[in-house]
Amino acid sequence: MTEKPTKSHGRKALRPTLKPRELVTPTPDLQGVWKAKIITLFPSAFPGVLGESLTGKALQEGLWQMETVDLRQFGIGKHRNVDDTPAGGGAGMVLRADVLGAAIEHTMAGVQGNWPLIYLSPRGRRMDQRMMQNLARCDGMTLLCGRFEGVDERVLEHYGVQEVSLGDFVMTGGEIAAQALIDATVRLIPGVLGNQASTEEESFSSGLLEHPQYTRPAEWNGRPIPDILMSGHHGRIEEWRHNKAKNITRERRPDVWEEYVSSQEDNAD
Repeated sequence: MTEKPTKSHGRKALRPTLKPRELVTPTPDLQGVWKAKIITLFPSAFPGVLGESLTGKALQEGLWQMETVDLRQFGIGKHRNVDDTPAGGGAGMVLRADVLGAAIEHTMAGVQGNWPLIYLSPRGRRMDQRMMQNLARCDGMTLLCGRFEGVDERVLEHYGVQEVSLGDFVMTGGEIAAQALIDATVRLIPGVLGNQASTEEESFSSGLLEHPQYTRPAEWNGRPIPDILMSGHHGRIEEWRHNKAKNITRERRPDVWEEYVSSQEDNAD
């Protein structure tokens, strides 16, 4: 039986396979490709949902890369301890400075270009679309996933770590936030979604929430698609969508609406 030829994607060849979880196997380091490095106590949590759908396909095709670094490997002593009690007392445990320092030095070795080091933290700057756009233009990023009560503050100060938050709430660790940050960034890399217009028209790209979307059937449970969308008049459709986006933003996110109005006034000056 003749073996089927491989598909060439310029940097490497891919073969069809029935093996599950193929995306978690090691991949070659590709020069000039955006990469996420994740320092975590739970490397098996990745790629997780990032290995599915379009982000997973793009990962397999080498449009972006991911590398996990097991923090436990830098632990101290026989039991590879990574944490200790808080100085000054208090509940919980804190990730040690010497352990984190060794892990960061190892992970950042050889990194070049614009490559931020980010700690997922509830006290950090909240994620937004502008942040993702900036990160997508970087050469890559390294994410530190905290656990327990957090990390030794000296590490953040010494390495100039940026703190980024998924939202105003606390989770048990940074892995879920890291996946959210990577997903929102990777989808902006050219070729990942396959349709660049999708990223240009979605929520926040214009400073507004996205307008309502409809598809088949034309009527569902007595609810028809708005007539304007079936008119074929693209100018009026665009105007309708823009007005809907403004109304939704004004009602649901006054903070985003205020920023939008301010930006419009600045552009008018």
